[in-house]
Amino acid sequence: MGKIGLFYSFKSKKTAKIAGIIHNAFSGVDVHLVNVDEVHKEQFLEFDQMIFGVPTWFDGELPNYWDELLPALEDVDFSSKKIAVFGLGDQKGYAENFCDAIGIMTTFFEEKGALIVGNFPLEGYTFERSKAVKDGQFRGLPLDQENQARLTHKRIENWVEIVKKEFN
Repeated sequence: MGKIGLFYSFKSKKTAKIAGIIHNAFSGVDVHLVNVDEVHKEQFLEFDQMIFGVPTWFDGELPNYWDELLPALEDVDFSSKKIAVFGLGDQKGYAENFCDAIGIMTTFFEEKGALIVGNFPLEGYTFERSKAVKDGQFRGLPLDQENQARLTHKRIENWVEIVKKEFN
């Protein structure tokens, strides 16, 4: 497994908590925590594999820090990179755009040549629509801390095992 970067906002409390759990689930693997609020585009090139943590804000939007960062990455070639994404959302309160940020992120990086890994099954979720769904599965790990927090640890364990295999 190559050098892994785990990118998320250290200021986003729920995402930071989940990132910590994911970091611990990669026990024995060197995963570097990277603060998206302070990252420079050159830092993305330091990693062979990347994990991005991104909550969905409002009606299916990226948080400001990701929304402002992505345009700076337009000219970066991610074709040699493997990327996994986890996201937070509320499938009851925002059922029509549950974890859309996962879909926005995976589409962006896929268009830049990255290989998206860490798809996750739809079973156990109840929502109307999501940009995170493609070919009958999520393009990353959706987590609903508002309605299904009790399922978070098991979902993370399962997802991390998938990502570890696909990062190899």
